[in-house]
Amino acid sequence: QVQLVESGGGLVQAGGSLRLSCAASGRTFSSYAMGWFRQAPGREREFVAAISRSDGSTVYTESVKGRFTISRDNAKKTVYLQMNSLKPEDTAVYYCAAEFTPFSNRPAMKPSSYDYWGQGTQVTVSS
Repeated sequence: QVQLVESGGGLVQAGGSLRLSCAASGRTFSSYAMGWFRQAPGREREFVAAISRSDGSTVYTESVKGRFTISRDNAKKTVYLQMNSLKPEDTAVYYCAAEFTPFSNRPAMKPSSYDYWGQGTQVTVSS
C-alpha cells in the first residue's frame, strides 16, 4: 500500500508560480512511476505530467510544456510539480498518483494505469 499526500496548492495571480509536492509513504518509492493529474469543475480528470521510477524520463501534456516541470527525490519519497507562468485555465484540483512499474522506465499518461492516488490540492489562478 502507498499513501500519497499533496501540498503546495493555493491562489495565485496569472503569470505566477507554485510548487506542488507529493509525499509518499509505504512501499519502495523507486518502484513507482509518478504522475500529476488535474480536474477542473465539470471536466474529466486529465493528465499533466509524469516521471519514470528511476531514470528521470518525463512526459508532459502539450498545454504545460515549457511551463511545468516534474521532478522527484527518491531519498525523500517525494515528487514535485513546479508550475510557472500560470494561466487561469490551469485552475483545477491537482492529484498525484503512483504507478507500480518495477521493470519499466516509461511513465504512463492514462489515469487507469495508476494504482494509488492522493486526495488532491486546489490550485486557483486568478486573471
